[in-house]
Amino acid sequence: MQRMSRLFVRTLRDDPSEATLISHRLLLRGGYVRPLGAGIYSMLPLAWRVQRRIEQIIREEMSRIDCQELQMPFVHPSDLWERTGRFESVGPEMVRFQDRWDRDMVLAMTHEEIATDLGKWFASSYRQLPVSFYQFQSKFRDEPRPRGGLLRVREFTMKDAYSFHPDFESLDNTYNQFVEAYVRAFRRCGIEPAVVESDALAMSGSMAHEFHCLTPAGEDTIVVSPTGTYAANMEVATARKPMFDHGAPAALAKVATPGQTTIEEVAAFLDLELHQTLKAVFYWTGDSLAFVAIRGDLAVNEAKLRHLLDVPEIRLAADQELEAAGIVAGYASPVGLDGVTIVVDDSVESSTNLVAGANTPNFHMTNVNYPRDFQGTLVGDVAQVRSGDLNVESGEPLELQAGIEIGNTFKLGTFYSEKLDANYLAADGSQHPIVMGSYGIGIGRLAASVVERYHDDDGIIWPPSIAPYDVHVVQLGDGAVATGAEILAGELEAVGLSVLLDDRSESAGVKFNDADLIGIPLRLTVSKRTLAAEAVEFKVRTDKNAENIPRDQVVATIEKAHADGIATLTPDAPIPMPSLG
Repeated sequence: MQRMSRLFVRTLRDDPSEATLISHRLLLRGGYVRPLGAGIYSMLPLAWRVQRRIEQIIREEMSRIDCQELQMPFVHPSDLWERTGRFESVGPEMVRFQDRWDRDMVLAMTHEEIATDLGKWFASSYRQLPVSFYQFQSKFRDEPRPRGGLLRVREFTMKDAYSFHPDFESLDNTYNQFVEAYVRAFRRCGIEPAVVESDALAMSGSMAHEFHCLTPAGEDTIVVSPTGTYAANMEVATARKPMFDHGAPAALAKVATPGQTTIEEVAAFLDLELHQTLKAVFYWTGDSLAFVAIRGDLAVNEAKLRHLLDVPEIRLAADQELEAAGIVAGYASPVGLDGVTIVVDDSVESSTNLVAGANTPNFHMTNVNYPRDFQGTLVGDVAQVRSGDLNVESGEPLELQAGIEIGNTFKLGTFYSEKLDANYLAADGSQHPIVMGSYGIGIGRLAASVVERYHDDDGIIWPPSIAPYDVHVVQLGDGAVATGAEILAGELEAVGLSVLLDDRSESAGVKFNDADLIGIPLRLTVSKRTLAAEAVEFKVRTDKNAENIPRDQVVATIEKAHADGIATLTPDAPIPMPSLG
């Protein structure tokens, strides 16, 4: 048992001023974490026990699919990263430094390169494939805007796994196994995850999925259909674009629009709807400008645009970059524009007689039509899905929900193995690049997501599977009361339950408030009154009222309550699998 008088914890009565999200406030108040710097936290004993229980659940699910645990280094020589091109392409979120011999090094933000090197060493022949392994390891990403306590940090523990295959069919099979294992693990932790399509470009993969805890605290936007047949991250979500009849193509005309520089201003000035306009949005791709032409009622989805341009990063173009290209901000048009990559959203293909800039200050053009009046370098869907847009296949109106990403899976294919010469010998004697997958879970973020999902006004409500302790025994008094509480705690531990014993010299109110704040699922109270009644007061964290149970029935009652709490989690319920082909 752990005596609370010796526990390395300090609870807080008031919310810390720097904490805005519920999980951040409660984890600080409950003495689970302690900030060291922006996005850098110490995991104190209570949080460490939660993390260890989450890790154990994941270990069991990894063993179930024959994925083996190991550990890779946190500090990497740069050479592998240079060979994949990521030493240069990854931005400032990756920490680079030189060791005492002036060799370039990096702090691990992910381990694809190192995992590939291990896979290359092990799997020289098809006989050794498929194989997969995983680790729990620190990562460091120099986030520009850490927020929300453990939800967006700079240093964190990730469970990352990597699989190696002779072909894509083998990868597909293992990928599905990982998706199912992740869903089971999240369910055992108390989260029913939303499995959504996501952007694979960041990992140079062919397909990716994310696992989200749906909660208002989430910073990702998830697009879902009411029946659950479609779910995607906003970055890759698609929908039917509303169609409008703007009439047969008419002749171009130039109109004065003095001082009207935004789409909204132009539409109001000319008494038009936004969908009758053509919006110009400029991006810098690293070495050139990209002009995005999109219908005025739609917004640009930058992840889709990156895919279409096939570049790792983009940003909105700066005024000086537009000036250098001779572009008139606020009045730009693709008509007659040269020397710029023109990306045309497919909404423009199906629209006629749009109003666009005239490339002259204070003037716009009416009746702009594609492709009659301008040509696109690239054409595709670069629009952001909106609430109420219709699903492409079913026609259902789509909904937007907030989610916290707690896991991800990627079909990496052969990108890393080709870059690092990770080949295997096939049965016919030919050499082939190993086909790879990678799979991650953020441990601290998962714990914080559980707190966002399970809490009340008084504190955290941990699911029994990952609570720091199974039972919280509160001792109200000393002498015989202290002896009785200690004996009870020993009996509970003898049947395999972990116990936190509050033996402090504090009032009943302080102890009960701390018990609710810390959030252990089951609470037992020993006092002079209960001793006299040969009973113990029993309270489930989610119940309003407590009850007395006979002393000789306490252990059996708590064993059953704990088992019933675990049974409410449904890891083996049918898993609604997304399209993984």
